[in-house]
Amino acid sequence: MSNLDKTRHVILARALVHVVFDGWSWKALKAAAKDANIDPIMLKRAFPKGPRDLVYYFSESADKLMLEELGHVDIGSLPIRERVATAIKTRLQQNIIHKEALRKLLSYLALPRNFLLCASLTYKTVDSIWYFAGDNSTDFNFYTKRGLLAGVYTATILYWLADQSEDCTNTWAFLDRRISEVLKIPSLTRAFKQQASSTLSKFKRTRSRIFL
Repeated sequence: MSNLDKTRHVILARALVHVVFDGWSWKALKAAAKDANIDPIMLKRAFPKGPRDLVYYFSESADKLMLEELGHVDIGSLPIRERVATAIKTRLQQNIIHKEALRKLLSYLALPRNFLLCASLTYKTVDSIWYFAGDNSTDFNFYTKRGLLAGVYTATILYWLADQSEDCTNTWAFLDRRISEVLKIPSLTRAFKQQASSTLSKFKRTRSRIFL
């Protein structure tokens, strides 16, 4: 880890306390830097775009931490649905002490100006989850799976933030239901693509007869 990465790590750890009250803002960043005795110049070097860079670094770090822990899981013995569920559970459980910070994060990402940032971070996370699950698709299904899982992942986070059940049992049940629904969709997607291809072929033949 470079000195700059160490600085980012230290600032993030302290910022997670401040964002609960000040949101993902320059105010929280400056307070975190002050706590860590980091001068404004180094803070600007670590996070040139301020809160935006802090959010990106937090999500990237969470993805790496998730994959590190999942590296100890024997995925060969797990079906795909359990691999995906395990990955999402791991990521949420690792951040359970930062629930309020995550609630503020969702508010930050919900701002119109942060739409692309939100989409980018969500894509990176679900791509990491599919990577762990062993997905090697390179065709249309590559994007379909990630798009569908993004919906599951986002919905689960929202449910988890409001869940007050013991050990988040309601959230894990919700997650299992959403994954079961998603795993049924690829077959529908293939059927749709076949139907679309058939329809296109018929259209081309019809158009050819019209212009003959």
